[in-house]
Amino acid sequence: MSLQGKRIAILAEEIYEDMELWYPYYRLKEAGAEVVIVGTGSANQYPSKHGIPVKVDVEAGKISADEIDGVIVPGGFAPDRMRRYPAVLELVKTAFDRGKLVAAICHAGWVLVSAKVLNGRRATCVSAIKDDVINAGATYVDEPVVVDGNLITSRTPADLPVWLPAIISFLEGK
Repeated sequence: MSLQGKRIAILAEEIYEDMELWYPYYRLKEAGAEVVIVGTGSANQYPSKHGIPVKVDVEAGKISADEIDGVIVPGGFAPDRMRRYPAVLELVKTAFDRGKLVAAICHAGWVLVSAKVLNGRRATCVSAIKDDVINAGATYVDEPVVVDGNLITSRTPADLPVWLPAIISFLEGK
């Protein structure tokens, strides 16, 4: 249980990409981390792109970056909704500024853009939003996983098998 004592927030909103939420959820729990589902506050649970609901443990405005070791932003179309909530952006920005894990995959780059954490960083994302990431000041890299300090990004669900080991290694302090 390499992540015993770690607490990780996974953001959720309507139309999240199933695998990009559930794969990290279970992998981190298997590694011993406590995982909390953090919603925007618009509902108590959200359906995925394929209709699978996720129940919210806490609203973004009711959890502090001091209470977590990192935040994971899954993709799908949920990030376009998440980025509209100041509490979500504050949680991501504060975690980032404090050197805590901030991990995003696919369309989750939209949240990073709105949280203003990409300037001067290397990052990847789904190609459909690469211009947004570049315009936010990042150097876009078309690789399965990009680790730039505490920022860990990936492109699509196909990259999950390299994204999660990078996340776990960061949390283990490697």
